[in-house]
Amino acid sequence: MLRRLSLILIFAIAASVFAARPFALAQTSSEIQAQQTELQKQLKEIERQIADYEKQLKDVRSEKNTLANKLKQLNAQRAKLNLQVQQTKALLNETLGKLDATQSQIAVQGEKLEMLHRQMGVVLQELHRQDQRGLIEILLSGSDLSGFFAQVNGYAQINEGLSVLLDQTKRLEASLKKQEETLVEQKQQQENLVAIAQLQTQEVATTISAQDALLQQTKGKETNYQSALSDTKKRASEIKNRIYNLIEVGKKVTFGEAVAVADWASSHTGVRSAFLLAILTQESNLGKNVGTCNRANDPPSKSWRVVMKPSRDHEPFKNITSSLNLPIDTTPVSCPMKDAQGNQVGWGGAMGPAQFIPSTWASYAPKVEAISGKTANPWDMRDAFLASAIYLKALGAGNQSGEWTAAMKYFSGSTNLKYRFYGDNVVKLAEQYQEDIDELKK
Repeated sequence: MLRRLSLILIFAIAASVFAARPFALAQTSSEIQAQQTELQKQLKEIERQIADYEKQLKDVRSEKNTLANKLKQLNAQRAKLNLQVQQTKALLNETLGKLDATQSQIAVQGEKLEMLHRQMGVVLQELHRQDQRGLIEILLSGSDLSGFFAQVNGYAQINEGLSVLLDQTKRLEASLKKQEETLVEQKQQQENLVAIAQLQTQEVATTISAQDALLQQTKGKETNYQSALSDTKKRASEIKNRIYNLIEVGKKVTFGEAVAVADWASSHTGVRSAFLLAILTQESNLGKNVGTCNRANDPPSKSWRVVMKPSRDHEPFKNITSSLNLPIDTTPVSCPMKDAQGNQVGWGGAMGPAQFIPSTWASYAPKVEAISGKTANPWDMRDAFLASAIYLKALGAGNQSGEWTAAMKYFSGSTNLKYRFYGDNVVKLAEQYQEDIDELKK
């Protein structure tokens, strides 16, 4: 009887603990909700201002191509980009708030689960003790009939208690799994937003540089600007000899050489050369930490064993380096990105010009090899271009109308508008590259 009372007391204490937890969490959730509401207000205002600048840009582009209008366009572009940086920071703060809330919920559920497991241990011990005594033994132990039935009833109560605990454990485990899946998704959102913020910041710097270069070239005079516009032969030469900023190809590549390789990949896939170059440029621009892990003399913290996701990329990376006879411990790969506080966000391990992670490269290598007739190498420029083109074709980039969607899916696997800067910027780069390519072919 004392044992049963002890078990009942355990259940009562557990029930009171479980009832108290949600109240404490609700207060935290309420604070988080207030922060999210304020962030949503900020986002709406930023979106309104961005729309205003988009209208200004559209109006300016329709005006006569003069130095004053070009400068006006660059100023509007910079203002819009600065607002987009603010927008992404707000979205990142929103995601971080959700991330903290989910992590807190997981911690609470984990504590509940641990307590349930302890309780189940106590109940199972009692059941084991009861199992050591058969009903006949209990009946013959000298107890009167009422005592016998009381003990049998106690045995049934213990079984019922165990059933309740098992049910609670299953429900908590299911809840915990769902919250962990949510956490993984939120971490992916965080990684994507950090990448977008990085691209936007670089684009602001590029716009400022373009404005400064324009003013230096023209000395602020309209005649100089118009003269520079009309000098197409000189422009074509400059375009062809411009160094194309590729990752880890082992040599400097001119824009003209890059176009030739893109044209070759396009001939096998139907993906437009300008669009392919735009995607690869965007991936390169994600890149101050590209190729800066797993090099000779790097610390252990930058080893491929640390920077790659173990369950996804370790085995494919071993296979890739082995098939190419590359030293696995000194073949450079990308480092993970860092947030504003310097914390690791997501995983690194991307390889070569197209920045394929090992597991994705393993899926496309056979298709590359079927065309190239050799072992696919993610650090080889032609193989990287071809693999990207094959991948983009599968995402819908076989015609120009599908390019934006393909770019978005290439980046994040979806067309989530939180990341639309990536797709928009690729389309803009593709337009610029198409003009340059057309200039080269005149």
